[in-house]
Amino acid sequence: MSRFGGYEDNPFLAEIYDLVPHYSGRRDLGFYLDLCRSAHGKVLEVGCGTGRVLIPAAEAGVEIVGLDLSPHMLSRCMEKLDVQPQEVRDRVSLTCGSMTGFQLYATFALAIVPFRPFQHLVEVEDQLSCLRCINKHLEPGGKLAFDLFQADLGKIADPGGTEEKEDVPEFGLPDGRRLRRCSRFVSKHRVEQVNEVELIYYLTDAEGSTRRLVQGFPFRYFFRYEVEHLLARCGFRALNLFGDFDKSPLRDDSPEMIFVAEKVGNVQV
Repeated sequence: MSRFGGYEDNPFLAEIYDLVPHYSGRRDLGFYLDLCRSAHGKVLEVGCGTGRVLIPAAEAGVEIVGLDLSPHMLSRCMEKLDVQPQEVRDRVSLTCGSMTGFQLYATFALAIVPFRPFQHLVEVEDQLSCLRCINKHLEPGGKLAFDLFQADLGKIADPGGTEEKEDVPEFGLPDGRRLRRCSRFVSKHRVEQVNEVELIYYLTDAEGSTRRLVQGFPFRYFFRYEVEHLLARCGFRALNLFGDFDKSPLRDDSPEMIFVAEKVGNVQV
C-alpha cells in the first residue's frame, strides 16, 4: 500500500481525478475560496493535486503556491493552467515535494490543506513534521485551515466492510470509456487509528474490455482534542472548529472536522 495515497505512483489517478463526482462535486470549494480571498496575502496550498481549489483561487485574484508530492497530479494541474488567461497563470507557482518536509524560501498569510491529505500521515512524527513545516512558512499571525472526516465510532467497531462496495456508479468519460468505483477496508487497526483502504476502479473501453485498477493506502483517523494537541505542539492556536463547510459547529453527527488555526509561535523544523 502506498504511504501517501498512491497519487505519486499512478498516472491513471491524475487522469480521472477531476471526473470522479465525489471529488469534482465536493462542497468545500466556497469555504476555502472565502479564506483565500480574505487572507490579504500569499496563500500556500499543501496537497494541491490537479488544482481543484488552487485554480479557482487564482481566478479569484489570489497569489497562490501549490505543493504536491505527485508529479502526475501537478502535470494535470499545469495542463489546466495552460488554458487559463496569462494573469491567472502569473498568480500560480507549483512545487513538487512532500508535505512533511519542504523549503519554499517564502512566507504566507494562509496555508490550506483541503480534502484530507493530512490523513495520509499515519505516523505522529510525520504529522508533527508537516505542521512544523507549515508553521515555518507562515507569517506571524498567519492562518492554517484543513479538514478531516469525523470518525464514526460505529464503523470503527464494525469488523465488516472488507467486501467491495460500489460508491461511484458507472458513468461515461469524455473519451467514450466508462468508469465505476468500489471501495473496501482491507483491515482496521484501532490501536494505531488506521484503516487500510482500497479504492477499486473498473475502466471499460469501447470494445467492452474492463481493467481493474486498485488504489490502496493506509488512512489515519483523528479525534478533536488529539488534533488540538498536535496544533499546540507546533506553534498554533485553534481559532475555529466547524462540523461542515457551511461553518456549522462540530456536533456528534457532523461529517467533518474543519480546523482554522493561527500561528502563535515559531518551532524548530
